[in-house]
Amino acid sequence: MGNNINIAIFASGSGTNAKRISEYFRNDSNIHITLIVCNNPKAGVISIAQHENIPVLMLNKEHFISNGYVDELRKYNIDFIVLAGFLWRLPDILIKCYSDKIVNIHPALLPDYGGKGMYGMNVHDAVIKAGQAQSGITIHLVDEEYDHGKTMFQATCDLIDNETTSSLAEKIHLLEHSHYPVVIELLVNRLPLF
Repeated sequence: MGNNINIAIFASGSGTNAKRISEYFRNDSNIHITLIVCNNPKAGVISIAQHENIPVLMLNKEHFISNGYVDELRKYNIDFIVLAGFLWRLPDILIKCYSDKIVNIHPALLPDYGGKGMYGMNVHDAVIKAGQAQSGITIHLVDEEYDHGKTMFQATCDLIDNETTSSLAEKIHLLEHSHYPVVIELLVNRLPLF
């Protein structure tokens, strides 16, 4: 893809993954976190963006559904979109404009425990209730269906007896923070994944 790849991170919440990704690419000469896109004015990710001097694009839902903010993303020369805890479904226009250039991370081993409503603690709760021995993360390309696009990478962790949603969430966060920036770097540079 050549030099200077501009990435937009879409996030709705605290922004721990956005923070980790921003730090990872902070001194990269080729890959730049150019924009944080958010749909929640109270989200913690906004203060992370301010700390990293990254502009924030705040979304209006009707505008987002109708045109995907494609023109705004083009103004920032966005080449690649990273979803990091972004809770709205992406409109088809955005998915078409950035075909195979939108990546998401899911806190379970897809295709299990994916789909509408399956995010955050809901996922961990479902995994524990099902008595699974393992959970993990899935990094996948985004298509028109929730948690459906091509899987690019998975990493696993074991569940212990008396696992709680919060203890499992901590394990998943560790996996996310260690793998997501590396996988993004490989995808953006079109390098083989491991």
